[in-house]
Amino acid sequence: MAQELLDILADLRAGRWNAAHDRVQRHDSLLAAWLHGIVHLQEGDLEDAENWYDRGGRRFRSRGSLEEEMDAFERAARQAAAEPPA
Repeated sequence: MAQELLDILADLRAGRWNAAHDRVQRHDSLLAAWLHGIVHLQEGDLEDAENWYDRGGRRFRSRGSLEEEMDAFERAARQAAAEPPA
């Protein structure tokens, strides 16, 4: 699943935030919720972004810039993809 989220992040980085939003809604995990929040952050919808950050266990008010958040998300998703399944 982490690879699918990285693919969604690639959509977001490429400016395809509508596609990213449609795709991320199909996932239910803390990482997906964080990415959903990043999508809303990119859209400028801060209220929804904060909601999704909360759902993802992230502190919205302590976030970095959009680019920093995407980079941090990518690192976390790559680490999750490398971990053996529980």
